[in-house]
Order: sequence, then C-alpha cells, then structure tokens
Amino acid sequence: MASQRTRRAARAALSVTAAAAAILFTVPGPAVAVPIAYQQPPDAPDTASEALAQYQQLTQQVSGINEQLLAAKTDLDKKNAELAQANQDLAAANAAKTQAAADEETYRGQVDQLTNASFQGARFNKLSALLTGDSADDFLERASALGVLADDNSKALSALTSATNQAADAEHKAADAQKRATDAQASAQQLTNQITKTRDDLNAQIGTVKDKYDQLSGADKAALAGGGDNSVYLGFPGAGGQAAKFAMDQRGKPYDWGASGPGSFDCSGLTMFAYGKVGISLPHSSRSQYTYGKSVPYGQWQPGDLLFYGGSAGSIHHVAMYVGDGMLVHASTEGVPVKTAAAPLGAGKDYLGARRISG
Repeated sequence: MASQRTRRAARAALSVTAAAAAILFTVPGPAVAVPIAYQQPPDAPDTASEALAQYQQLTQQVSGINEQLLAAKTDLDKKNAELAQANQDLAAANAAKTQAAADEETYRGQVDQLTNASFQGARFNKLSALLTGDSADDFLERASALGVLADDNSKALSALTSATNQAADAEHKAADAQKRATDAQASAQQLTNQITKTRDDLNAQIGTVKDKYDQLSGADKAALAGGGDNSVYLGFPGAGGQAAKFAMDQRGKPYDWGASGPGSFDCSGLTMFAYGKVGISLPHSSRSQYTYGKSVPYGQWQPGDLLFYGGSAGSIHHVAMYVGDGMLVHASTEGVPVKTAAAPLGAGKDYLGARRISG
C-alpha cells in the first residue's frame, strides 16, 4: 500500500496531467486546433512503477504541446514567405502601373497628332489622291504615303489600347497583391502571438516534467532510459537508407524539446537532421513532415521511412525513423537518449501511419 507521501505525489502528478490535457490551442492553417488529450503512451511497460507511468503520461502531453508549437512555427515561416512574395508582386505591379501609364500618355499623344494631321488636310483618301495627282507615279506616291499614315495610326491605336489594358491588369494585380500581403501579415501576427503563448505554456510544463524526472527512483530512470544499442549500423543504398544511418549515428545523444542537433534532439528534430544530411529539407514539425512523401502500408516499411504517432494528422505528437529488421530509431522524451526500439512501438496502439520521403 502506498504511503501518504507517495499518494500526495501521485495526486500532484495527476493534477498536472489533467491540467495539460485541458489545454486547447487554436492555430490557423495546417496546425489544426485540437485538444491535447491524454493517450496511453504506446511503449509504457506494464511493470513500470506508478510514478514512472505518470511521468510517461505527462511527457506525452508535453510532447503534444511541443509539436503544436513546432507546427505553428512552420506555419509562420510559410506566412512570412507568402507575405514576402505578396510584397514583391505588389512592387512589380506598381512598377507595371507606372510604365503602363507612361506608355498610355506616349501613344495617346501619337494618336492625337495623327488625328490633328487629318483635320489639317495632311491626310486624304485614295480617291482624292487619284483626282489631284498629275501622273500615275504621283498617284502611287500619294497612295503610298496614305498607307504609311494609316498604318501609323493603326499601330498607335493598337499600342494605346494595349497600354490601357496593361494599366488595368496592373491595377488588378496590385489590388490582389495588397490583399494577400494584408492577409498574410494578419495571419503571421496571429501565429506570432500564438507561438509566444504556446512557448510560455511549454516552458512551464517542461519545468514540471524535469522536476518529476528528478523525483523518479534510480530504477525508474533506468527503466525509462532502457538499454543502449551500440551495434554498428552500415545503412542501406539510397537517400532513405543513408538518412537512417545518420539518425542511427545520433544514438546516445540526449532528448531536448525543440532541439534539432547536433548535440541533442526532439523527435522531428532528429528526422529533419538526418534527412538534411542527405540533401532533403524537412520542416521541424512531425505534423508537417506527415504531409511529405507518400503513404506506406503497415508493415511494408523500408529504411528511412518515417512512422507517425497520434490520434489524427492534426494531433500527431511523435515521429520515428524505420531502420530495418523490424526496428526504428527515435528521440522519444526527456530522460531518454536517442535509441532504437521495436517498430512500430508498443504493438502500434498509437501508430497513425508511415510516409516514404525518398524513393
């Protein structure tokens, strides 16, 4: 039977878990607003002590908050890129408007000059050229001059029409770019505010987790860390196989929320780091990484495939990398170094799906 002190610690841990489970974040775009609800950690050992089980539950909650933050940061990068493109388009449209207006004035002046020449008798029709000409050659010369004037007038009118249309098109593009820039700016500001709040919440929860970790017994810490796999891993051909080798080379390095190497990692930081080493860029967000590559059926994984965990695409809280022979490598949580485990983790209770990034 647990002592009074143990029961008090258990109640405190459960209170923190319940508080974390109640947090709801609203982020536009791919970072869909979802409650960070409790899910039984997929790889929690049946023989874990009560304190260790509660610790694992809490770290999963915090991992969900961390992924929410990372997804918001990824969305912010996209919004900032959209804003930069919109501002670039706006500048180009305004320059086109200025040029089109100048062209309008130029061609309008040419049309006015040709019109004035017509009123002043400088232009005449072919009949008058025939009647007033002194000879066939004189008629041909006058008719030729008439054709040149008509052609000039047609070109001037066509150029004026084109310049007018370009000015209208530039005006439309400028208005569209201005709206996109305004919308992107508003979204970026909203995400920035959300990131600030989420980061503060995350830091508070991380502090709680680390305190709970310090309270674990030596046996619990050893059970949490598990045995290290120091076997030599040579990798497989192809970008996926080589990414798996880079991920395996990180075994033994500590877990740290928001870290992407080279000294420490969180789950999506490890997979991003490994694929970056083979020239493939991934975002630092498991939820965003889930949109890359192509889907892989259960059990048909190849080295380098990414395995995702969560109740839905919008609530993914973990990603690992398959390395072959039924094993994966991942950065799982606080107090656990980067290490291997059996795929897909805990009999797949929390397994969502896999994506093949390369090949």
